[in-house]
Amino acid sequence: MLVRLLQPGSASRRARAVVREVLGQAGLDGDAIADAELIVAEPAANAEKHARPPYELRVYSLDAVPAWCEVVDGDPDVHEVRIILDLLHSVKEIGLPLLAENGRGLLMAHQLSGGHCHVRSTTAFTTGTPGKAVAFALPVPSGDRLAFPSPGRDN
Repeated sequence: MLVRLLQPGSASRRARAVVREVLGQAGLDGDAIADAELIVAEPAANAEKHARPPYELRVYSLDAVPAWCEVVDGDPDVHEVRIILDLLHSVKEIGLPLLAENGRGLLMAHQLSGGHCHVRSTTAFTTGTPGKAVAFALPVPSGDRLAFPSPGRDN
């Protein structure tokens, strides 16, 4: 697992750069990398806007292939994100008016990750601070999305 601390003020930019580098080294094409960059930018920007530090990026690999990514922040409340993701998981088609105030970034992450987007309680590796992780599947060279082997509750 790769863990990178994301500094306030540049969390989204740094998260995109790390994902671009990791997926480029894994041999993914430009479109897949661009999708992953869009996905990671949303939870990183939301963390900076709505939560407190520390901000971390975690990339999990399965058989040496980057498969899942998490953006962690120092706010342990998963309730609002869980409600939005539950809605996205339960509705076949969802329009932006339903998400007029909150959740558009999660909608994009949900769609670009093939519905493999979750939230869970966690502890920041860098500080030991309780927080939450918004996790999503990364594209893999086969084009599939891999199931996340997450310990504990995820949604």
